[in-house]
Amino acid sequence: MNQSAPQAVVLAAGKGTRMKSELPKVLCEVVDRPMIHFVIEALRRSGVERIIVVVGYQAELVRESLADISDLVFVEQTEQLGTGHAVQMCRDEISGHSGPTIVVAGDSPLIQSDSLSKLLKLFHENEYALLLGTLIKDDPTGLGRIVRDSESQFIGIVEQKDASDAELAITEVNMSTYLFHTPDLLDSLGRLSNDNAQNEYYLTDLAKLLREAGRPVEASPVLQPCEALSINNPQELELVDQKMRSMGYA
Repeated sequence: MNQSAPQAVVLAAGKGTRMKSELPKVLCEVVDRPMIHFVIEALRRSGVERIIVVVGYQAELVRESLADISDLVFVEQTEQLGTGHAVQMCRDEISGHSGPTIVVAGDSPLIQSDSLSKLLKLFHENEYALLLGTLIKDDPTGLGRIVRDSESQFIGIVEQKDASDAELAITEVNMSTYLFHTPDLLDSLGRLSNDNAQNEYYLTDLAKLLREAGRPVEASPVLQPCEALSINNPQELELVDQKMRSMGYA
């Protein structure tokens, strides 16, 4: 494999307790297919050669669903200790890579290859340690806000529960789409802490760690409105299914 070509980590270990299904969340279907299939196809179209899938809950079912897709690597997260922990489980697989590592959620079937391609172009032009794909959302309720300084430079991510009134008014939101310079990713993963109320390791904390280390971190609102549609319950699953059919996915 080309060590400078983009590689990806797809987070697919969760159950999705609000989905009211015994299936792993990423295997719930939209347009008659498991949603994770659309994520992998978008990554491939954007030029990603190697994809690492983090499995956990009913791992064998996820592996079986993806058995016909070539060149996938599976890593098991036996304990669900947060998104950062999921990527920590991949350290051996991503080490030695000199190009970007994209990290995305396996339950985001409306991720667009055009958006990923734009992010990759920006990433290469500016040599970021981390570039976050964000979007502007009229109703940002529940999502992490992107905080910028007076010169519009990225400062950090503030979660809804921790946000001030001024920060709650921010409409640029984090959508869990990350491009890391792989050596910076590995370095910051080694410094990631679970010193928080949930005792979990959060991927969003890497932005702060990298900035504190003097590494360049930026966010770019290039994601499209459809990518704001999340799936957390059967009603949202139905809405995304309808949206994808209207966009010609069927």
